[in-house]
Amino acid sequence: MGKLTANEAKAALASPGSYQDGDGLFLKVSKGKGASWVVRVQHEGKRRDYYLGSARLVTLAEARAKAAEHRKAVRIEGRDLTAEKRREKAAAVTFREAAKALHEAHKAKWHQPKHAAQWLATLETYAFPSLGERPVGEIEARHIIAAIAKVWSDKPETGRRVRQRICAVLDYAHAHGWRASEAPARSLQAGKGLPRQPARDTHRLAMSYADIPAFLQSMRARFSFGRLALQFTILTAARSGEVRGAVWDEIDMDSRLWTIPGRRMKARREHVVPLSAPALAVLEKAKAMQLAGTELVFPGMQSGKQMSDMTLLKVLRDAGEPHHVHGFRSSFRDWVSEETNFPGDVAEAALAHLVANKVEAAYRRGNLLEKRRKMMDAWGAYCDGAAKGAKVVPLRKRAGQ
Repeated sequence: MGKLTANEAKAALASPGSYQDGDGLFLKVSKGKGASWVVRVQHEGKRRDYYLGSARLVTLAEARAKAAEHRKAVRIEGRDLTAEKRREKAAAVTFREAAKALHEAHKAKWHQPKHAAQWLATLETYAFPSLGERPVGEIEARHIIAAIAKVWSDKPETGRRVRQRICAVLDYAHAHGWRASEAPARSLQAGKGLPRQPARDTHRLAMSYADIPAFLQSMRARFSFGRLALQFTILTAARSGEVRGAVWDEIDMDSRLWTIPGRRMKARREHVVPLSAPALAVLEKAKAMQLAGTELVFPGMQSGKQMSDMTLLKVLRDAGEPHHVHGFRSSFRDWVSEETNFPGDVAEAALAHLVANKVEAAYRRGNLLEKRRKMMDAWGAYCDGAAKGAKVVPLRKRAGQ
């Protein structure tokens, strides 16, 4: 027999508090006058509270009937009502809906609108075709493997990103109770059924663009033509050989241009590089220390001849960096893609990449010089401006230096 009467339950709606009816049934009234029926059931040492509905809509008699049903389901039938409720929620939320909910929830965290769009675009391209309309509660490792198997082999880096984003969506769904599983998506181990990807080329390991400002600042602490050449390589996104072979006749300080003749370019075509303020500052230091008898901008300190590629690599190794000189071109390209709104064809032109598609190449006639100038100025400002407030890790000194 319950302790509450129908009139008492009705009167309690005006006074915040918890009112016990007996056998685990409670009427809970919040300060905001929200009221609900809750039944507390203990089974196998675990105590759980189950919501039975609003007390303004569910009568005392109905609440007692619902409480009895819950007690029977848990104590006698051994059912896990919490898991059942999760499954019901999961059945109503698709992977597409969960992905868009996560994307919207993280809107304020995206550094660039372009990056935010790319995040969702990869799922639309590679995940939504097979997972989009599937309830998140039903997705298992085999579904993830099937969705990304092709891109995993064809585009390894993209495949890894898609897998990570799929699992991020499922973890988000798990946190919101849309997946009945007690474990988050990362425990699915979806990679075990995928083929081994080609080994990464560690010889071209790229430094994260976020670390470049502090690295450049650390190199300014000591002078050498090798250090200046590496700074200039980073600031111009040029190839090592193009920088090491640069001569002063190629440099127009007034117009802020470096014109590399076709004979020194990989594609055998003349390439014009806009020079940012930090790049010009490097050239001014090199000019002040110019060696007699050579027109090279960055000559070898001892011989005055063109320095070897190993000289720039040695600068990196002396700094304790595992990265490769050529990798800074990738760092620049990543920065353009993830942190700016500059078009991809402008970045490709800055890297002096040839366009394989003849139709696209026809639309890219011209060197996009002014657009590239704005982009290289922005890159130089990023590298120089961020460095001023960055924490600097000094270059390691070799024994005897």
